[in-house]
Amino acid sequence: MLNTAAMAADLPLLPLREDLRLGEAAAGADGEPSWVIQDTVINRFYRIGWFEFECLLRWGQSARRISEQIGAQTALKPDVEQVLAFRDFLAQHQLLRPGAQAADRLRARSEGSPWLSWKGWLHHYLFFRIPLVRPQRMLGWLAARLGWLFHPLMAWLVLALGLLGLVLVAHQWDAFKSAVLDSFSAEGMLGFALALVVGKTLHEMGHALVATRLGLKVAHMGVAFVVLWPMLYTDTGEAWKLRSARARLAIASAGILTELSIAGLATLGWALAEPGAVRDAFFYLATTNWVLSLALNASPFMRFDGYFILSDLLDFPNLHERAGAQARTALRRGVLGIEEPWPEPFAPRTRRALVAFAIATWLYRLVLFAGIAVAVYLLFFKALGIFLFLVEISWFIVLPVWREMRQWWMRRRAVSASRRLALAGFFFLLVLLLALPWQTQVHAWGMARAERQVRVYAPYPALIGEIRPVGEVKKGDMLVSLRQPDIVERMERSDAGARGYDARLLGLLAEPDGLREEAATRERLDVQVQESRAARSEIERLNLQAPFDGLWRDVDPDWQAGQWTGVRTSLGVLYDPANWQVDAYVKPDEVHRIDVGAQVRFYPEGQVRPIEGRVRAIGSTRVAQLEHPMLSSRHGGPLATTRREEALVPTPALFHVLVQLDEAPPARQETRGQLQIDGTRSSLLAKSAINVLAVLRRESGF
Repeated sequence: MLNTAAMAADLPLLPLREDLRLGEAAAGADGEPSWVIQDTVINRFYRIGWFEFECLLRWGQSARRISEQIGAQTALKPDVEQVLAFRDFLAQHQLLRPGAQAADRLRARSEGSPWLSWKGWLHHYLFFRIPLVRPQRMLGWLAARLGWLFHPLMAWLVLALGLLGLVLVAHQWDAFKSAVLDSFSAEGMLGFALALVVGKTLHEMGHALVATRLGLKVAHMGVAFVVLWPMLYTDTGEAWKLRSARARLAIASAGILTELSIAGLATLGWALAEPGAVRDAFFYLATTNWVLSLALNASPFMRFDGYFILSDLLDFPNLHERAGAQARTALRRGVLGIEEPWPEPFAPRTRRALVAFAIATWLYRLVLFAGIAVAVYLLFFKALGIFLFLVEISWFIVLPVWREMRQWWMRRRAVSASRRLALAGFFFLLVLLLALPWQTQVHAWGMARAERQVRVYAPYPALIGEIRPVGEVKKGDMLVSLRQPDIVERMERSDAGARGYDARLLGLLAEPDGLREEAATRERLDVQVQESRAARSEIERLNLQAPFDGLWRDVDPDWQAGQWTGVRTSLGVLYDPANWQVDAYVKPDEVHRIDVGAQVRFYPEGQVRPIEGRVRAIGSTRVAQLEHPMLSSRHGGPLATTRREEALVPTPALFHVLVQLDEAPPARQETRGQLQIDGTRSSLLAKSAINVLAVLRRESGF
């Protein structure tokens, strides 16, 4: 091995490709000069520092000779390994003129089709780009005619209009929330999709126009597919030619600024427009661009605009890779206790910031890639979905962890015996914590209500005569008196008809032929009497009385005598304040841990002291619809629901648990709150296993 390394250090280095270009770039944050190598074939740029530049000046000699010359002629003191590492970097990115063996490998690779191998399919499934247009001529024409968009006055005007739109929407916040809830439909999804296309197209045009105004060439624009999800892209690689970090920052931030401008103006348009198709279009544009700009593009944890903006602000190229290297080394030093050299020298404060950023990036990507894996599984038919799900999890989550664990295993001999013992003890305690059944409580949300409760409605549309004011009532007290003119008129007609037939019967007795008509007249009289009784019965139903002693509440103070009310309009609520229950909603994987009679603690919202109670009944089937709108997320509640016609359906499914409280809530009215229910003991490991088995069982059918 040593002889091979020594021979490699004394052999002449392969020459550089003749089509490469070298240009001076802006100095780094520490004042060190930098340059960029441009690969003109694929229009890719590589930033190098002073040492690499000195190597290129002496390229073609042996690595040993280059290191000796740099050490003698400059203030740098490199070793041979650094020169060889730079050579490997150039070779990895195909910046060297290939030798005979390398040329044969490239020829074989070009002659074969990458789609014929599983690795080729996998690579192209995970990411591939399709260039669509070469827009340089169009961009030049647009840049010459849209110069007014880049005037500082225009920026201030757009900012002011956007802020005005936010203020106006704040005054119409209830209407805006209703529009958000109503947008979850097939028509809404189509609107969001069209707004997404418009927003992303203008986003990429923002990048391209700023780059063109700064004198750069936009090689092409097209569509990139990340895990088969289409995303527009613009090739602005020539931004590395710019020596000004401010100019590069302008290109990187142009897309987000464009989307924010669209979002602000669309917000103002929604606030000012009348209900209709135009207002809906403004709504889709506003919400889509706000979310994409702030939640996705501004994130520095993926290689989107936010990442490049942060890199330019800090003047820190390859931020993800360099921060990740620092974090991996920090973990090895902290966990394994080995004195591994740092990849780059940084001040302790800077190093801690890089490690924290890398860990945050890993956690963000873990959640994102897991979500993408689930989405991929749901988008395809089951067999292909399972395969692609496993590919996603393996490639993006398992493989990086496996590579790092392999590095730890290779360094195991450098770990001290005491550190090994401490790590073994830690993992033993962790497994014990996961396996021990220490969890006893089941958490749920619920609504406290009186056990006896009646919501009063009109039996049919009627006029309000009198409504009792709120307060205590006794059984039989009048709550609401209603009038129905049509029923009164029908009763009066029936009474008049009955009187007429009764008089007719008296007259028939004096007539010689009266006996023949008597039977028919009596039948008509009975009909009129029955109709009169039915009308009186309906009128009696309009006098709504209290069926039990209780409290009369929730009466609209705006009700007045003479107003019409319908059968779906609540007139008030009567409830018995003596006994209270809670309608609780429990997750399917938790309901099996609850038994009838279990102790319960109910915490009303805004209250610290719990109310004791016990489980009275447990539902055997999933809840078909949520009976209490206050618990629904559509009304500011904690439970996610979807609207199915007039019903609110919980998503995911929940089970109903009835709880009997020992005392009334302090407000003595319907109260939302959380519950802690004593359940059977459960371990996190067993709970996870049950969830996994449940999912496998549910999804096992093809």
